[in-house]
This record gives sequence, structure tokens and C-alpha cells, in this order.
Amino acid sequence: MNSKKLVWQAGRFRIDLSEPKIMGIVNVTPDSFSDGGTYSLSVNRTLAHAEQLLKEGADMLDIGGESTRPGAQAVSLEEEWARVSPILEELSRWQVPVSLDTRRRKVMEQALSAGWADIINDVQALEDEGAVELLAEHTDIGICLMHMQGLPQNMQDNPQYADVAGQVDAYLKQRLAVCKAAGIDRQRIVLDPGFGFGKNLAHNISLMQHLAGLIENSEVPWLIGVSRKRMIGELTGENEAARRVHGSVAAALAAVARGVHIIRVHDVKPTADALKVWRSLGVSL
Repeated sequence: MNSKKLVWQAGRFRIDLSEPKIMGIVNVTPDSFSDGGTYSLSVNRTLAHAEQLLKEGADMLDIGGESTRPGAQAVSLEEEWARVSPILEELSRWQVPVSLDTRRRKVMEQALSAGWADIINDVQALEDEGAVELLAEHTDIGICLMHMQGLPQNMQDNPQYADVAGQVDAYLKQRLAVCKAAGIDRQRIVLDPGFGFGKNLAHNISLMQHLAGLIENSEVPWLIGVSRKRMIGELTGENEAARRVHGSVAAALAAVARGVHIIRVHDVKPTADALKVWRSLGVSL
């Protein structure tokens, strides 16, 4: 596919994807694998972090109130909404695309009814009952459909694939077809193969190696998130998630080189700097 022709319709914004964009991660959870609790204790602290990510080069912000790390337990709808709502309300006044990272239709509905989100980023690809219909009603909201085998509680117990790239591709195409059948324009949708979500290191490596072909044969853009994940630790030997910055940047560049349009990261400045240098040296993206 030709990225120069791609524009992502995301709420108030039409995002030009002729060059890769950076989605900055803002977790307001006490138990996320990398930065759990760091920004969840104070709204002002969270907003300061969001502002810093934008200064460092983030093109959009992704706000999550439920940890989906391996083994994470679900939180109540009320708790998730209480965590994200004050952040979403304030960010909706900023001139920046705001993504809500949630798999619950009721949380999506509250944010969309209030006009506080431009994008719904769903690790379960709108499989919650009524989610597809809800997004069909909100005709300009951007959508990210992600692949996950199992649920956060059990997804890493023993993931199995006969052909990880083929199965991920088939699932995402099926979810894309469901959305299109509901009347959702494909210009609103991006796909995420779900690195680390029900996949071991071998699966993640194979998926990365086949990424170019999957994107080339896709009719919509792709987003990936490998930032600080276990696969980076396994490849580098770094056990502490916050110290996996260098490996995360390398993986992000590897994905962009294969045609990825959006990279979701914790460490915005190192990623943005790497992309700038690569472009300046004439490396083809």
C-alpha cells in the first residue's frame, strides 16, 4: 500500500500518514508493566507528563485506565472511568488527537458522549457487545483494532499458532470486515498486530519479519506497540522495563522500515530523534 495516499480520520483531526507518526503513552493505572503508578496518583502530574510528551514530538496521546499487561486482573467499569475521565476532559481542550485505550463499550460510550476522545484503541478489536454498533454511530471517530490471543489474565500462559502472521492477518481482516459491514468507513481504521499479546518471543520475531508483507497487502494503515515490552527484555537481557529504551527504539525503527504508519511508545524523544536522524541520513522509510 502507498502510505503517501493515507489519511486517518480521527475525530476532530485528519492525520496525514505520509510519514510515520508517534503515539505517546499516558497510563493512569497503578499496575501497568512499565510505568504503573507513576502518573496515576495526580491529575496534574499526568497532564504534565502528557504535555512533556507533546513537546518531545508525540503526534497524538493514548490514555489508558486499565492495565492489559500479562496476568493483569480486570478493574471495574467505574474505576476505569474514574481514572481516565479527568484526563480525557482536560486533553479534549488541547489541539491534539486523543486516543482512549479501552476494551469496554460502556467506557467508550461515556467518553464519546462527552466528546472527549478522537480515537478508540481497543486491544479486543471491538469484540465487546455493542462496541461495533456504538462506533458506527460516531461517524468520525478513529479506531484501532488489535489482535490478542486470549485475555490479559491468561494470554501468555501458552500461546500457540500454526502460522502467527497468517492467523493475525486473518483475524484483523475479519474484524475489519465486521466494521465495514456496520457502515464504518475504512479511513477511520488502523490495525495493530498486538506484539506481546498472546505471543511468545518466537511469535513476535516472526510477526515482525512478516510485517512488510502484511502491510503491503492491507487496505488500511498499521500501528504497532513494542515499547519496553518483554520481547525487548528477552532480546537484550534487560529485566527492568524502564531501561529498555534503546531496544525499543531499534524495534520501532525496524517496524517503520517495514511500512508501519504509527508507533505507540513510552519514550517519545529518543524515538523522535532516531526518526529525524534516519531521515536526515537518507534512509528510506
